[in-house]
Amino acid sequence: MKRLCVAVIMLMALGCMPQVTNLNIVPAPQSVKMGRGTLNVKGIDIYCSPQLDPASVGAVNRFAERLSTSCGRACQVASTDRASGSGMYFLKDDTIAPEGYSISIRTGAAEVRANDFNGFLYAVQSLCQILPMAVYGSEPAPGESWSLPCCEIYDAPRFGYRGLMLDCCRHFWSVDEVKKVLDVMAVFKLNRFHWHLSEDQGWRIQIDKYPRLTEVGSWRNGTMVGGDWDSNDGIRYGGYYTKDQIRDIIAYAAERGITIVPEIDLPGHMQAALASYPELGCKGSLPQPYEVWTIWGVSKQVLNVGSEKTMQFLEDVLGEVADLFPGEYIHIGGDECPRDEWKTDPDCQAKIKELGLKDKDGVSAEARLQNYVTARMQKFLAGKGKKIIGWDEILEGDLAEGATVMSWRGTKGGIKAASMGYDVIMTPTTYCYLDYIQSADMEHEPFSITHQWETPETVGKSAITLEKIYGYEPLDEIPEEAQEHILGVQCNLWTEYIATPEHLEYMLFPRVLALSELQWCNPEHKDFDRFKASLSSRSLPILDKLGVNYRKLD
Repeated sequence: MKRLCVAVIMLMALGCMPQVTNLNIVPAPQSVKMGRGTLNVKGIDIYCSPQLDPASVGAVNRFAERLSTSCGRACQVASTDRASGSGMYFLKDDTIAPEGYSISIRTGAAEVRANDFNGFLYAVQSLCQILPMAVYGSEPAPGESWSLPCCEIYDAPRFGYRGLMLDCCRHFWSVDEVKKVLDVMAVFKLNRFHWHLSEDQGWRIQIDKYPRLTEVGSWRNGTMVGGDWDSNDGIRYGGYYTKDQIRDIIAYAAERGITIVPEIDLPGHMQAALASYPELGCKGSLPQPYEVWTIWGVSKQVLNVGSEKTMQFLEDVLGEVADLFPGEYIHIGGDECPRDEWKTDPDCQAKIKELGLKDKDGVSAEARLQNYVTARMQKFLAGKGKKIIGWDEILEGDLAEGATVMSWRGTKGGIKAASMGYDVIMTPTTYCYLDYIQSADMEHEPFSITHQWETPETVGKSAITLEKIYGYEPLDEIPEEAQEHILGVQCNLWTEYIATPEHLEYMLFPRVLALSELQWCNPEHKDFDRFKASLSSRSLPILDKLGVNYRKLD
């Protein structure tokens, strides 16, 4: 089963379903049973089982260092294979579900059990959320009450894939800002960072074999202003990540239990690449020369996928990406690909004839040509030990077994893909697109894509409020026999109209925290009133402590 749940053996050990009591932890644990009394952790001795892997030991050591600094008294870390006496014990437990953990706090000692690195990491995050707020700072606060309430917590995520996508192409975000987003993701137990790295408006990743992708493709000659398609601010804009910077971010994310899913969007959304290497384009009727696009939307200029030179380019680029990123997935886009140029390009038409592609069942020969590109990249990446993810357009025509579909145009694509036996990540615009306005009050929200398309009369239906995203149920309309194919849920932040870190964080938070609960919690444990109370009393002050901007609660 790809969906994860709390191990039944944990709940059986309690004899009955425990009383759920709010500890102001977000996402809320699957079960909590409160006891009496507290455990003083100021200078507490911390023990690790020898069975813990080095990454888990590292997580415990970082927790000990943080606690030592905050409470003003050193917490020593030692090794032991069993819990005996006072202290805090981190113990390996093979009965606990992947990424799950248990915490047992008594007046004399505490036991933390998990089966893997992420489990121990999330146990630490939960402990921090119930410790004094000073634990998130860098200065000693010895006057705080450094104690934990006695309780029993059993927890594990509902979904294994809990993602956030950041568009770094329309606007470029520094290494420090990316790390700041990763920090907050870790606190609230998200584990996938989908990194959008190529677009019509900018190429953001160093590729050694094609240096012009960053020399030319990472810079555009100005940017449209607001929603005026005919405007240009005249300011040269761009940037990219070197491979060393990417390796640094990969390591930073891994230390926080986060796997990065890089995206190279193809065969559309490629005008920055075409500006860098015009020979990869079609011999169609659209204007040339190419330039990195200065307006939003989707360019109609696409790669000439009938040319073997273009296909070699894609394999070379994806090969370097696969060698750089250790995760199992590479996202290859596939969305919004205009195919008009393929209808007149001689290479594309020759390839269609060679492959015997026909208009059939409402799917054009050109759409089937895109299927060929998807299948070829999937096969190539499989040779690198990678799986592909694509936006739900890759379902049009034929899709090879083993591809994962990201459902963004509502939920229908995910329902269809899961029913066909494909793995699915749900990320519908109607619930998970955080570039959409946060309330129906357009006048008092920053300019957004919603202002571009909606009117005051219709915005109430499209606004992604905190309550709306919290109320999303990813398994709605998914046949029961297909539900195991829903790997998880992801929110997406496209950044056409987001140019500053403050605005970026405002659009992400606290909506990402609502997402964290629908990704983590079983439906019966979700409670919006409890969630909002936790935000006010604990989660938003944590964001304040981390220096993160966010939209205030209504």
